Amino acid sequence: MGSFSIWHWLIVLVIVMLIFGTKKLRNMGADLGGAVRGFKDGMREGASDKGGEGGSTPQVTGKTVEGEVKGKTETKA
Repeated sequence: MGSFSIWHWLIVLVIVMLIFGTKKLRNMGADLGGAVRGFKDGMREGASDKGGEGGSTPQVTGKTVEGEVKGKTETKA
């Protein structure tokens, strides 16, 4: 009862095709494909923009932290 068989999915597909028609389904598929293609192109452009800047985390060089240890404490886990 938890999973559908192939026959259930075929019946659902036939009902959807009868309700929407093949032309409207084809147009929706083309629109979805265009949206996915646009998303992939946008991700590719975003990755190339970040590549020129050196990545997402900037590197800091030349900083020295000076200090003095006053005492050593141990923590028990």
